[in-house]
Amino acid sequence: MIITLKDGSKKEYAEAKAVIDIAYDISEGLARAACAGEVNGEVVDLRTVLEDDCELNILTARDEKGLAVLRHTASHVMAQAVQNLYPEAKVAIGPSIDTGFYYDFDHEPFSREDLDAIEKEMKKIIKKGAKIERFTKSREDAIAYFKEKNEPYKVELIEDLPEGEEISFYSQGDWTDLCAGPHLMSVKGVKAFKLLSSSSAYWRGSEKNAMLTRIYGTAYATKDELKEHLEQMEEAKRRDHNKLGREMKIFTTVDVIGQGLPLIMPNGVIMMQELQRWIEDEETKRGYIRTKTPLMAKSDLYKISGHWDHYKEGMFVLGDEETDKEVFALRPMTCPFQYYVYKAEQHSYRDLPLRYGETSTLFRNEDSGEMHGLTRVRQFTISEGHLMCTPEQLEEEFKGCLELTNYMLTTLGLIEDVSYRFSKWDPDDREKYIGTEEQWNEAQDTMEKILKDLNIDYKVGVGEAAFYGPKLDIQIKNVHGKEDTLVTIQIDQMLAEKFGMEYVDKDGTKKNPYIIHRTSIGCYERTLALLIEKYAGAFPVWLAPVQIKLLPIADRHLDYVYEIKKQLEANGILRVEVDDRSEKLGYKLREAQLEKVPYMLVVGDKDIENNTVSVRSRKEGDKGAMAIDEFIKAVKEEIDTKRI
Repeated sequence: MIITLKDGSKKEYAEAKAVIDIAYDISEGLARAACAGEVNGEVVDLRTVLEDDCELNILTARDEKGLAVLRHTASHVMAQAVQNLYPEAKVAIGPSIDTGFYYDFDHEPFSREDLDAIEKEMKKIIKKGAKIERFTKSREDAIAYFKEKNEPYKVELIEDLPEGEEISFYSQGDWTDLCAGPHLMSVKGVKAFKLLSSSSAYWRGSEKNAMLTRIYGTAYATKDELKEHLEQMEEAKRRDHNKLGREMKIFTTVDVIGQGLPLIMPNGVIMMQELQRWIEDEETKRGYIRTKTPLMAKSDLYKISGHWDHYKEGMFVLGDEETDKEVFALRPMTCPFQYYVYKAEQHSYRDLPLRYGETSTLFRNEDSGEMHGLTRVRQFTISEGHLMCTPEQLEEEFKGCLELTNYMLTTLGLIEDVSYRFSKWDPDDREKYIGTEEQWNEAQDTMEKILKDLNIDYKVGVGEAAFYGPKLDIQIKNVHGKEDTLVTIQIDQMLAEKFGMEYVDKDGTKKNPYIIHRTSIGCYERTLALLIEKYAGAFPVWLAPVQIKLLPIADRHLDYVYEIKKQLEANGILRVEVDDRSEKLGYKLREAQLEKVPYMLVVGDKDIENNTVSVRSRKEGDKGAMAIDEFIKAVKEEIDTKRI
């Protein structure tokens, strides 16, 4: 048997070997640090016995997959601790996640004191150092085992598995759990962990099922790594847009209005208007034509596009199909509306490409458990656009869409935080998609070539495509590590035919254009949330709701202060406030700093004498006295260049 290691070296064995034994053969230090093995790309237990030639990578907690095994084991230790302290608690599922792990229990909510007690019990379990053993049972025996233990959720999980399935278990001392694994060799490997919070969660994520209590935790290989993570979590809480955005009066929500329907406050409106003006101007420079289309349409429109069959559950439907002559729905996207703008005129190849842009209000019936602040809402605004082009123009137009998006993200300071995902269809789940296999292969091959030509480093997401075509998803994580799609660029060669969209080609024949679906910065609400978190509310001058605060030292300085305000506004610096309260200067300065105002201009007797202002910068501190013209010039340049 020949084992090929990650570095390309090979080890030959005459008999079968467990992964852990091979790890010891490589290095005792590696074996002690090992969490799992990766055999031909599949993560397995260290206890797994290899019998055939294969590729093997020994995973430690330094590897993402190895750390996941450590965290999965930590979740089992936590579940054992919970049942030691609360024997009546029923266990559900406990996976590792990107930031740690969780386990769901049928039990009343746990307090912080409860979590501290569970942590202590976990430490006792780890100190005993029980080996973790894997064994299997038949499906029937597994069901009987958990019925005897009165664990209904485990029974339900097993009953959903196929007949004749062999079921794997993991035990640690006298505690056993249903699990596919993999796990560490011993609970001793869980060394640095913390239980973070307790919350409610529906069994299997469905509000039709029982409400369970979920405990979140995290684990790392070392205490230093854990400490660093906890510090990052504290920073994330400080930056969380859902908290900070409300404190800064950017948005709010009201129960009587509804979940996922935020009220954008005046400060938030200022920021969104700045973004919208900038984006629309940039799109116009790049040849986009503006459209304005209805917020709703008859179901007939969505039936042509396929949205009625593939997306109806995510739409707000107005009316009853069985009783009403006409049924309408609020639009979840703009594309079919802009198609009819295209169809309103005849087109030849000379007209193409046609680039339609629209600042669109859209509606999507998001699941209540998915909604959070501004990142996922039921009504949102988006910089939507559709490009109609010939096959020969497709690559260049796609590149133009991506260049525009990257320019936007660079200007906003978000480019370093994004990743790219090439979202493909799943040929094994044909019901989700329209079109033929040939059409999908052609579109995906085209996009793959474009991405390679552009040298885009991307991951592949099988099954993540839109129902009508592949897409490039530009992904970004919020401060809590949750990943969302910020921007999409999609290739579509199917819907033009469905809608009868044509152009006359050079040879006089009528053809269907290719369509590119795209956004510039995606959803304004989500972008605003990301900007709040990115800058912790300390926005660049061009975006700041209040750009400058004027602070007179005494009432006798007010006339001069208001003259300065007029000069600033005359030069296009419009978001200026005067703090004319009878408060001490120090108090006013501290308050302005807490409000994260970019510039504070202090005015006293000397400033009036010398026609100056005393400048305090949020970034640079006290900059001393400056001539007002000099200050205006510097700030205007900062605004015009959109300096971060």
